[in-house]
Amino acid sequence: MNVQALSMHRFIDHDGNLVSQLPYWADLETLVGFYRDMVLTRTYDNKAVALQRTGKLGTYPSHLGAEAIGIAVGRALKSRDVFIPYYRDMPAMWCRGIGMEKNLQYWGGDERGSDFSPENSPIPSRDLPFCVPIATQCTHAVGVASALKIQGNHEAALVMCGDGATSKGDFLESINCAGAWNIPLVFVVNNNQWAISVPRRLQCAAEFLSEKANGAGIPGITVDGNDVVAVYDATQSALERARKGKGATLIEAISYRLSDHTTADDASRYRNEDEVQTAWRYEPIHRLKKFLTLQGLWSNEKEQAWQEHCKQQVEEAVQNYLNMQHQSPETGFDFLYESLPQELHAQRDALINKAMRMQGGKHG
Repeated sequence: MNVQALSMHRFIDHDGNLVSQLPYWADLETLVGFYRDMVLTRTYDNKAVALQRTGKLGTYPSHLGAEAIGIAVGRALKSRDVFIPYYRDMPAMWCRGIGMEKNLQYWGGDERGSDFSPENSPIPSRDLPFCVPIATQCTHAVGVASALKIQGNHEAALVMCGDGATSKGDFLESINCAGAWNIPLVFVVNNNQWAISVPRRLQCAAEFLSEKANGAGIPGITVDGNDVVAVYDATQSALERARKGKGATLIEAISYRLSDHTTADDASRYRNEDEVQTAWRYEPIHRLKKFLTLQGLWSNEKEQAWQEHCKQQVEEAVQNYLNMQHQSPETGFDFLYESLPQELHAQRDALINKAMRMQGGKHG
């Protein structure tokens, strides 16, 4: 897909040139902040993949190429809004105050990585943890937004998903409910062109996925997902509309998944390398760097200093993760049920005894 040929909401093209006047909120200091955020989260992403390859992390879904979407969404949300993420949303969650260690814990198989309670995280505890099943988080978001409407505090919910999720009944039912019930909910679709190995052209015959909003009776907009200014502008407007009681919005952010689907995938089996190399021309970080450099706001010296800062911050988070005390294995039982069924007590006890034997009698 030639993203430059499509008609969509955009301010900065892939050469770093303005194609439309910047919106009122886009002061240059804010844009430099966006750039720093994207570079930091990409540095983290590269490290997380390396940790998985060396056996220090479980299967990991890279967000390479989607940094503009995550950072824009994370920065547009207000503290009392509720964020309902999907599994590729580390950048937005990081903007919401969730430390890198939490993300590493989650993908390292530690359930404490989903604990966003106030004593463990500075973000509002109402934000939901990662959702790996496809599109089910959309139904959760409908419930959250319905509660926000009943409470009447002029707050909004925002849910993220991929292009593949828009083919699921969970997504279609959710946008239908959002329109019928007029709830304060924003749907953001990261259209990265691939639902694992299924290309966008085989998922839906419509030109834009945002057209699905028509059947739900809600506004739909397609934005250039590689332009952080466009994504932030659309998301901020949709959230303000929701907070004012004007209902839901569907935002389709067109990007490209520059990585494998996850570290358990090999995308070279189903997509052409020339297509990937072409997509790199439009990626979000290089685009904003070009713009900032043309404006005299960024330089090689600033880039080198920031890259070093990012490496140090990521390494510190990694060491904190690696030094964490391991979670007791029986927590896999403890947090699965409100009240553990009687027939599972013996299994839980057997697991504890096995762990104690492996640790030489020590446990916990």
